[in-house]
Amino acid sequence: MELLLESIKMDWPVLLPIFLCSILVVGVVISKWSFYQKNQRDITVYMRELNRELSKNDLSAAQNTAIRCGGVIGEVIEEAVRIFSEQRNGFSRSFDISAALATRKLESHLTILGTIGGVAPFLGLFGTVVRILLTFNILADAGNQAATVASGIGSALIATAFGLGVAIVAVIFYNSFQSIVKHYEDDFQLIKLLFLSFVDAEAEQQPAKYSSSKVNL
Repeated sequence: MELLLESIKMDWPVLLPIFLCSILVVGVVISKWSFYQKNQRDITVYMRELNRELSKNDLSAAQNTAIRCGGVIGEVIEEAVRIFSEQRNGFSRSFDISAALATRKLESHLTILGTIGGVAPFLGLFGTVVRILLTFNILADAGNQAATVASGIGSALIATAFGLGVAIVAVIFYNSFQSIVKHYEDDFQLIKLLFLSFVDAEAEQQPAKYSSSKVNL
């Protein structure tokens, strides 16, 4: 405990940024975890409903399904229904834009975790190097005192340990949240493929109708 207090007293200019980084990590983790939990949906249920409603060309029911789904997934489905009803020929490009905007919302503030995960260890290492240099200067002035060297190096290593601890937590949650975002992106692709199957089916039917009308003529 005395070593920790000494480290805080002597190395606070370096420990303070690391402490602020730890507060940012906790804030982002709580915020994003709450956001992902609130928007979590079982997409298989809504995919079956959408498939049934689109096969009947009941876009109103599909829109209601999107509203009932809610969250980010519901917003993407609702936008897909709107695009499907207005511009089926350019559905793929328009949907990709909507999905990209939704993904950007899901990824917001994750760069903070990635940046802290990369910077925090170097902040701790910087504090350690500075403290060791100061310890050697004190040793040179005071003569050979092993206790002074041990105490100085011990307090110096606290900064590195603190920086590594913050970085490890930040990287773990950053990778976890990235996998969650990837799962949402897979859901967006499933929604896109479902709607494209009906777009392609209509495109195949139109030439068939055109050729049959020419035969009748």
